[in-house]
Amino acid sequence: MAGDKKFVNVSSLKKGSYIIVDEVASTVTDISISRPGKHGHAKANIMAEGLIDGKKRNMVTGDHQVEAPVIGKKNAQVLSVDGDMANVMDMETYESFDLPIPEDLKGQVQEGCTILYWEILDDKVIKQVKNE
Repeated sequence: MAGDKKFVNVSSLKKGSYIIVDEVASTVTDISISRPGKHGHAKANIMAEGLIDGKKRNMVTGDHQVEAPVIGKKNAQVLSVDGDMANVMDMETYESFDLPIPEDLKGQVQEGCTILYWEILDDKVIKQVKNE
């Protein structure tokens, strides 16, 4: 599952779509498609923001398809919290690993609680604290 990609048509992209820009999973923030010229194809100018690092990226393509990440959404139980890191256990595979706690979830991620995390390419990131 980790590292999975798929291809999507540029014409189907809209704000909020997920794509891969410079090998980084990103969210489309703006897209404009030029009309085809006399001797060429339509070009798409895609502005995107990294899902994990938040950096803005730009992609200009004449291709009809772009890569998009396959995002795995999974639940895990927090085993322990140490500073900005949480040691969690996947509730399906029982695999344990450390995840950084996002700034907006600090104080909510506590030992014993259940979290939703996303597997994006080769990264895992906490997205939500679930209320039991």
